[in-house]
Amino acid sequence: MNPRVTTIGVSLKAYLDPDQTSGWAARIGEIALSNEAILRGAVEMFVMPAMPSLAATQAALAHTVVSVGAQDLFWADRGAYTGAVSGADLRDIGCRLVEVGHHERRQYFGEDDQTINLKTAAAFRNSLIPVLCVGEVEEVTSSAAVEQCVGQLESALYASNASEARQTLIVAYEPVWAIGAERPASSGHINAVAKGIHQHLSEYKWLDNVRVIYGGSAQVGLLPQLSDDIDGLFLGRFAHDPESLAAILDDALVPRK
Repeated sequence: MNPRVTTIGVSLKAYLDPDQTSGWAARIGEIALSNEAILRGAVEMFVMPAMPSLAATQAALAHTVVSVGAQDLFWADRGAYTGAVSGADLRDIGCRLVEVGHHERRQYFGEDDQTINLKTAAAFRNSLIPVLCVGEVEEVTSSAAVEQCVGQLESALYASNASEARQTLIVAYEPVWAIGAERPASSGHINAVAKGIHQHLSEYKWLDNVRVIYGGSAQVGLLPQLSDDIDGLFLGRFAHDPESLAAILDDALVPRK
């Protein structure tokens, strides 16, 4: 992904059924072919539908520059793992990215640091860009948030093979306390944490391209308030309305403060 543009990602989680997802993806395809920010190359965009809707979403967006990713993968590529989704298979069906480490995976599925580490390695191994989710659970100072996020990053990236081709990583900074809240974290807090994440990951010389995007009640008007340390936004329910998503894309053309 191009490091000079704004990255906008959307996860549909399990909110939409396949028919709803198909209709949503079709409208996103129309927007992608007409939105000025995308046409100018100022925005790169990815979407992550539920697993059953991956093929239909890819078909709807095949004629656009929008990338499609998956919301999860298993740490092994093959074996007796009932219900597992192989990163190799995700790659082979055309996925470019995969989400790893979201708080909901920790909360509802019991994923721990070791699991997230293995899944991150599986993403890199299969040439998928990890969208690695980090964030503090409770509201704390920006310096404390950086410390917690750095710990999560070190755990997830531990023992990744730096001898392989240089890798791309998207870090989705999502303070858990801001997810589903009435308003996002303050712009000052977001900027400070993103700067700390970038500074830490600059030490990982095998990472060729690091993007830090913010998720957590992100809405129209937030992006222009953020510094250049934030490379974009990771959207949830707000983006279920395609027109609201289009407005976010337009924000990418507004100069940052």
